[in-house]
Amino acid sequence: MAGSSGSEQRIGLLNGFAAYGMWGLVPLFWPLLKPAGAGEILAHRMVWSLVFVAVALLFVRRWAWAGELLRQPRKLGLITVAAAVITVNWGVYIWAVNSGHVVEASLGYFINPLVTIAMGVLLLKERLRPVQWAAVGTGFAAVLVLTIGYGRPPWISLCLAFSFATYGLVKKKVNLGGVESLAAETAIQFLPALGFLLWLGAHGDSTFTTEGAGHGALLAATGVVTAIPLVCFGAAAIRVPLSTLGLLQYLAPVFQFLLGILYFGEAMPPERWAGFALVWLALTLLTWDALRTAHRTSRALRAQLDRAGDGVPAVKEDSARDSDIVASGGPAPDSASAPPASAPARLDTPTVKP
Repeated sequence: MAGSSGSEQRIGLLNGFAAYGMWGLVPLFWPLLKPAGAGEILAHRMVWSLVFVAVALLFVRRWAWAGELLRQPRKLGLITVAAAVITVNWGVYIWAVNSGHVVEASLGYFINPLVTIAMGVLLLKERLRPVQWAAVGTGFAAVLVLTIGYGRPPWISLCLAFSFATYGLVKKKVNLGGVESLAAETAIQFLPALGFLLWLGAHGDSTFTTEGAGHGALLAATGVVTAIPLVCFGAAAIRVPLSTLGLLQYLAPVFQFLLGILYFGEAMPPERWAGFALVWLALTLLTWDALRTAHRTSRALRAQLDRAGDGVPAVKEDSARDSDIVASGGPAPDSASAPPASAPARLDTPTVKP
């Protein structure tokens, strides 16, 4: 039994590394799609992602959720908002990478946990621990330093961070698995995206059929590039603790940052290094606080279980799970559902990355 559990954890870790590794290396893919512009790439990503996930859902025969979703206008409205926000996130990211702003784009995903915390305080009236306040303050200082370094606010980073944090906030209210959620969102995106591609074709601006079969195949592959990491993430989410996934999530922006400097040769003057150092300090504080809280909660649960064995009423399973949620930074993903925006420890695990 223990051997089986260990094997499952290893499989989960491998899938987690694969998911975040692919998200981290995706800046290598978008430049391959030139001369297509960011708008055309984005539209193809929406269209082909729906095709891919529809085939996957057809294969596993998981369609019951679609009928239930159509009977819930409020949830359908939230999915529509999520689709709109992730469209902004995807579009800005693709443009940023293909315009030589990979480092600034990576910063967006470094500061995303800090933005998510700030939104939780402002919108959900959450109460933070002192270390979390220190992390948010350090993050704010980092943005000021980077504004001086860039000579302007790092708007690409802020747009990516705020759009993805908003996406998480909206998706917190929607109880759908990762693949199902992607299917619903891309179904909403599909007609506008297809209409845009047809408009491009009518005006002779489409590159899908004019740049050769290889280029067309790469544009179609945007659906695979979007969905495969999500499938790996789902396999990891059900096998490893959320706190582990929370630590793995930093692999993606680290890879993007290194690619921006080492592969794309983007400049990093001292003031930018200073700003990134402050961001990393803030994330270190958050991670340390989250792990400390998880350890304390785990000890408290073990003590309760020990007392239950001595005749004290046992802690309910739901209560234990809720405690684990608080410790690890959010609810365990339902087949990789989107990150909660109100989790106090903020080791969220997003499901739709760049």
